[in-house]
Amino acid sequence: MSDSGSSDRANSYQDIAETIFFEKYREGISNIDFEREDIPRVAKSLGVKIPKNLGDVVYALRYRIKMPPKIIATQPEKMEWVIEGRGRAKYRFSLVTLNHVLPREDLQTIRIPDSTPEIIRAYALGDEQALLAIVRYNRLIDIFLGITTYSLQNHLRTTVAGVGQIEIDELYFGIDKLGCHYVVPVQAKGGSDRISVVQTKQDLDWCEERFSGTRARAISAQFIGRDKVAMFELAVEENMVVVVEERHYRLVPAKKLDSDAIVNYRQ
Repeated sequence: MSDSGSSDRANSYQDIAETIFFEKYREGISNIDFEREDIPRVAKSLGVKIPKNLGDVVYALRYRIKMPPKIIATQPEKMEWVIEGRGRAKYRFSLVTLNHVLPREDLQTIRIPDSTPEIIRAYALGDEQALLAIVRYNRLIDIFLGITTYSLQNHLRTTVAGVGQIEIDELYFGIDKLGCHYVVPVQAKGGSDRISVVQTKQDLDWCEERFSGTRARAISAQFIGRDKVAMFELAVEENMVVVVEERHYRLVPAKKLDSDAIVNYRQ
């Protein structure tokens, strides 16, 4: 799709969200519930094309595009509106503490030998798929967490009680030297997509429901350019997503590794 087409779609999504929001908004409230069926109803009333994938409206507002300016204007200081799931085909605008997860600009970059097969780079279908493959083939989860992990499944669609359907980009299980077992949900963001605090909370809730006997560690990976990957371990404290650890890795051919830097990493 052309940039113009993408822009038109983003604008229509924002118009739909804005209309749904202000149908129920009253000053001082912090939650606004709506359902998936509200999307085609509002689209029709606005005279805009009804999205083929209704869920894409919510997905876009979570990860790709900003909330409409009029919705942002209602946010109290240090608060922001997010869209959370609250059941099957049900959603909620929720006012939460301002909570952005962005790569630091002052963090050291660690160079590691690139183990990504060239054929994977050639045929990756998009930034997210490419990033998941790079993380997997370069064992970045193992390197980042310091444990041994194994990928079980990617794009796992499942449900969380009280939330509804979710999708985990990739799910790993791991073990450490003491025999502790880990469940590691990974979200991958490429291009202009943003790391989602909503997705982090949902992933951790699902891990607690399904694998309460393991330790859950939520990981987010994001491209910085083409060959640099930011890795985050995220946790939830007082209903707010916090960064436990962040590392930046640059994938380079083995012959371009700096022997002095390798020694310095040990310090």
